[in-house]
Amino acid sequence: MTLGRYRSLAILGVLVLAVGRTGHAQNVPAHFTGLINDHTVPGAGSWELHGVWTLDIQGGSGTADFTAALNMERSDYFFVNPGGDPSNLAVRNAHTHHVAVTAGLVTFIANGFRVTGPATLTGNGATPLFGTNSTLQADVTGGNLVMYSNIALTFTGDAAKHFGSEPLAGVVSAMK
Repeated sequence: MTLGRYRSLAILGVLVLAVGRTGHAQNVPAHFTGLINDHTVPGAGSWELHGVWTLDIQGGSGTADFTAALNMERSDYFFVNPGGDPSNLAVRNAHTHHVAVTAGLVTFIANGFRVTGPATLTGNGATPLFGTNSTLQADVTGGNLVMYSNIALTFTGDAAKHFGSEPLAGVVSAMK
């Protein structure tokens, strides 16, 4: 093995040790931001969902605040099944949602943590047509190279009627 290869392996080893997890709450960053980019399942209407999110862990309280600003519109699959004119913007039905969880419960799960709590949602800035009784579960997880790399949002209650009950995937883009 060459000296350069040993050096590369040594650097990789240091990086893995640097981001390795001890499972202690004090090692979790306090502020996370990222993106959501996913599709709902066809049974939920086949929608594209894109947006930004933030999550702030509140000191040693065991709680966190989560917010998201999301855009939703019919996916191209919707125009194949059941069919329609994809150039018709009214049929695309683009709209927005704001999502917030205040003082959600933080629990540790395999490869990360979960924030769960009652969700406040809007539809185009107003009370959503699907109802107001909803809960959000936000799972922030990762792997051995990037400790916190992914987020999955799962809605229950009224919001599951609109977003579906399957997790919606996103990425962690920054933490501090």
